[in-house]
Amino acid sequence: MPAVDLLVPGDITTLTGGYIYDRKIFAGLAQLGWQVRVTALDDSFPTPTQSALEGAARALVATPDGRNVVIDGLALTGLRELLPLHRARLRLVALIHHPLAYETGLDAAHAERLHGEERTALERVDKVIVTSDWTKRALEDFGVAADRVAVVEPGTDPAPLRQPLTGASPELLCVASLTARKGHAVLFDALGRLRDRDWHLTCAGSLTREPALVARLQARIDRLRLRERVTLLGELPPEALESYYGRADLFVLASYMEGYGMAYAEALARGIPIVATLGGAVAGTVPPAASRLVAPGDAAALAAALGDLLDHPEVRAELARAAAAARRSLPTWPVASARFARALEGSQR
Repeated sequence: MPAVDLLVPGDITTLTGGYIYDRKIFAGLAQLGWQVRVTALDDSFPTPTQSALEGAARALVATPDGRNVVIDGLALTGLRELLPLHRARLRLVALIHHPLAYETGLDAAHAERLHGEERTALERVDKVIVTSDWTKRALEDFGVAADRVAVVEPGTDPAPLRQPLTGASPELLCVASLTARKGHAVLFDALGRLRDRDWHLTCAGSLTREPALVARLQARIDRLRLRERVTLLGELPPEALESYYGRADLFVLASYMEGYGMAYAEALARGIPIVATLGGAVAGTVPPAASRLVAPGDAAALAAALGDLLDHPEVRAELARAAAAARRSLPTWPVASARFARALEGSQR
C-alpha cells in the first residue's frame, strides 16, 4: 500500500482555499488506497517558535524511511534547516499554493528575506507540486526547474446552477477571507463609484484573520456610505454558503494575487459570471467568455466593468451562459486526487 504524510500548520479544517485543497486531496488519496497520515504542526508557521520547530523535528524523526512526506508551503520555509537531515531517507515533496514572498503587504526587506528562504527550502526537496501553471512559472524565479514541478489543479464539487431572484436588486457575492491580498478595499472603492446603480454586495469570509484590516474596511464602508448595501457575513460553512451562491447575479473579487482561485471555480460550477482581476493565476482559472477581468488594484477599471454589467443584464446573461458551459470542464476532486497520486509516484527515487 503506498503511503504519504502531510505536514500542515494549524487546523486542516480551516475554511480557506489552501486548507480545503489539502483536506480534499488527501481524503481522495485515502479513497484511492493510499495510507494517509496528516500531522498538524504548530500554527506559528511560517515563522515557527522554537517549540514548534522541535515538534516538527520529532514528527520527521518518527516518519518511517522511504515514505512520501508532503510539506504544505505554509510550513516549508520554517522547516528549511531540517530538510537536509531527512532528505536521504524520505521523499520530500513541497506543496506550493503560491509563493509566500508574493503575499500582499510585505515590505521589501521582508519579501526579499522570504524569497531567499523559499528558494533554499525548494532546493532541499525532491519534488514540487503546485496548483496552477502560473505558480509553476512563478517558481522559475526561485530557481526551480520546470521538470521538478507537477501541476495539480484543485477539483470542484458538483453544484446546482444558480437561481437568481427575478426582479430583485442584482446580488453581488464575494467569497474570501478579509485579508490584504484579497483586495476588498479596492472592491469597496469601486462600488463607491456605483452608488447610483441598484445592487447589493454580500461578503462571506473570515473577519478574524487580520482584525486591524477588517476595522479599516468597516470604516471605509461607512466613509463610502455603503453600510446599507454591503453585508459582511463572516466565515460560513459550505452548506450555509450555498444559498448565497444560488441567488448571486455576479461573483466579484479584487485579489492582488491568486495561486489558483478556488472560489472562482466554485462560482463557475454554479454558472455565475465573474468580475475580478488579472492577479496571479486568475486568468488561467476564469475563462474570458464568462468574466470581466481588470488589472489588480485599479478601482476605476473594476467600477467600469461592474457598472457595464449592472447596466446591461443581457450581457450578464451571456456571461452566465458561458460560465454554465465552463463548469463542464472543471476537474472533480477524485480526478485531482488521482493526478496528485501520479505526481507522488513520479517523485519516488
